[in-house]
Amino acid sequence: MPRIPGVNHLDAVRALEKGGFRIIRQGKHIIMSDGVRQVALPRHNPIKAFTMGGIVQDAGLTVAEFRQLL
Repeated sequence: MPRIPGVNHLDAVRALEKGGFRIIRQGKHIIMSDGVRQVALPRHNPIKAFTMGGIVQDAGLTVAEFRQLL
């Protein structure tokens, strides 16, 4: 699984919004969906590298695509 270190949760939310995801609900985690896939982002700063890699993979993006959205 890819690792993406040092990503703030707010930056990750903005990047996923650029990628077509919308916020569904918020609590200790931010749940986002693009209508097909659903991902949960923890409100940690920074999000752990291994966790962020899994979120990007679950979102159907590559590491390069996600970095361009940041």
